[in-house]
Amino acid sequence: MELGMVGLGRMGANMAERLVRGGHRVTGYDPGATAREQAAARGIGSAASLAELVTGLPAPRVLWLMVPAGRIVDETLAQLLPLLAPGDSVIDGGNSNYKDTMRRAAELAERGLHFVDSGTSGGIWGLAEGYSLMIGGDEDAVEHLRPLFETLAPAPDRGWGRVGPSGAGHFTKMVHNGIEYGLMQAYAEGFAIMQRKPGFDLDLHQIAQIWRHGSVVRSWLLDLGADALGRNPALDGIAPYVEDSGEGRWTVAEAIDLDVAAPVITASLLERLRSRESDSFADKLLAAMRNEFGGHKVKAG
Repeated sequence: MELGMVGLGRMGANMAERLVRGGHRVTGYDPGATAREQAAARGIGSAASLAELVTGLPAPRVLWLMVPAGRIVDETLAQLLPLLAPGDSVIDGGNSNYKDTMRRAAELAERGLHFVDSGTSGGIWGLAEGYSLMIGGDEDAVEHLRPLFETLAPAPDRGWGRVGPSGAGHFTKMVHNGIEYGLMQAYAEGFAIMQRKPGFDLDLHQIAQIWRHGSVVRSWLLDLGADALGRNPALDGIAPYVEDSGEGRWTVAEAIDLDVAAPVITASLLERLRSRESDSFADKLLAAMRNEFGGHKVKAG
């Protein structure tokens, strides 16, 4: 199958290369000339503009978007729509909010275009290991695109699937990322307890390696944590500042809307927010109140 990849950042370029290795022809476009040049060096075709990309593809065209969620997706679609024809397909492989995806799918359907959402997990390891793909969209449109999904997944018969109509793929990926927050937080807290324990001189890398085999807490996240501890046991040079890309917030909001208790995911999101407070007003007020009612010592800041 031949397709256009819009967005040649690290993940987009890796996905394009995996598709090329699988026998597909991929032409990529990115507003950055350097990204286009680097992609071309990896066997990925290059177009200098979206118009050039679209006109060079055979009908019905397939465009895969790997651009940041939000406004940029809408801006990219606004540029693409005048260039597309009924029967063409657009796949959003980023982390878009599922509500935006449902709106976009309806807008494209009015023009006779297929809009498929592919929640994509695998990160920088996907090129070698394959990607987990949670797909939403019309059944016939997804079936037409099956060769792409089978190539990107770890194997043709596993690691991917249509999970429901438009929006379902990004909704599922949103929950996936919320679960990821909770798992990562549990590992982080457990290793922090062991790191703080005096007297035992625990080797955290050794423990992580032990847990990787046979333990009920083994996972790929633990594998990655073990690798990080092996390279840098004290985690020197790493600031205790954790970003969130939005999906955890959306998951918590959805849990509230659905009256579903999600305390672990919620707490893990709040811990990420707390990690960014280098000068916490809340903690200062706590210390001040303890001093007011009990005369407890306040440290000078």
